Amino acid sequence: MPYFADTHAHIYVEEFDVDREAIAQRAFQANVQIILLPNIDSSTTDALKQTANMDAGYHPMMGIHPCSIKPLTYKEELNHVLAELDSGYQSEHGKGYCAVGEIGIDIYWDKSTLGIQIEAFEQQMLWAHERNLPVAVHCRDAYDEVISSISNMGADRPKGVLHCFTGTLDQANALIELGFLLGIGGVVTFKNSGLDKVVEQVDLKHLILETDSPYLAPTPHRGKRNEPSYIPIIANKIAEVKAIDIHEVMKTTTQTAHDLFDW
Repeated sequence: MPYFADTHAHIYVEEFDVDREAIAQRAFQANVQIILLPNIDSSTTDALKQTANMDAGYHPMMGIHPCSIKPLTYKEELNHVLAELDSGYQSEHGKGYCAVGEIGIDIYWDKSTLGIQIEAFEQQMLWAHERNLPVAVHCRDAYDEVISSISNMGADRPKGVLHCFTGTLDQANALIELGFLLGIGGVVTFKNSGLDKVVEQVDLKHLILETDSPYLAPTPHRGKRNEPSYIPIIANKIAEVKAIDIHEVMKTTTQTAHDLFDW
């Protein structure tokens, strides 16, 4: 039986400490059977691993979020990522790291770290390529920079997904040309986001589903805590925009995600 996959959810963070098991139950009731867990930085690794132990459907990633790239600590953080990637880690269900992520560039909060963000991003992409792992890429106010860095990798470019894609059709096509998928989340349901117009013009085979829980909950839950059980809401909006059946969205996006992350 086909099922949904949430390819990007931080359900290990403290916002879920009070009801993490209930969150899992609601996800599985909504037929969201696979949940990928991107790391943030060294401070979240233990919680990430503890959550990955909860269910065989949970697949952890390892990386450093661009907002955690700070001048005094980023090299130490990168060393942590490298050590984890080469540690032979597996969860209690035998799941190793399925990707290098969440990595990328974010200049919404701090433009002054752009140089070291690019350095860390490209280093982690190289590690992913060397280990035959995909990447989950964060981008905020930095599509040109992210696309440039991915392109600059040349033969060392890994496969991956631009998570929480909110860019233009031209940016979408540039990423697809580089072999990247687009992670579509709750923003596609937001009135006047414009993302629905882009999704309408992109072949379904280039899209995968995500929530970015606990952030960016889809309408009608906008402004509240997001969770993986809301994936069908996102899928339904994509089906509506593309005038296809939601089961086609489920089947195609899950298969595409499986092919990328190899769970």
